[in-house]
Amino acid sequence: MADSKKTKVTKKAVEVKSLTDLHKELASKKQDLLDSKKSHRSGELVNPRVLGTLKKEIARLLTAIRAEELKSQKESK
Repeated sequence: MADSKKTKVTKKAVEVKSLTDLHKELASKKQDLLDSKKSHRSGELVNPRVLGTLKKEIARLLTAIRAEELKSQKESK
């Protein structure tokens, strides 16, 4: 039989994107989170796991933005 060994694939949070693209995506995700919270309060949200997923995506975007800012600061010195 084939080896059932699973290999863990690491996925980068955000591919190489410009800082403005990251900020646009961040604004979009924040708006999505706000809309999802409103629909959850009103009882319309079918899958409440979306809230946690969106929060994690926002955190990943903020991390990527901060890394880009630090990289640009380091290059300018």
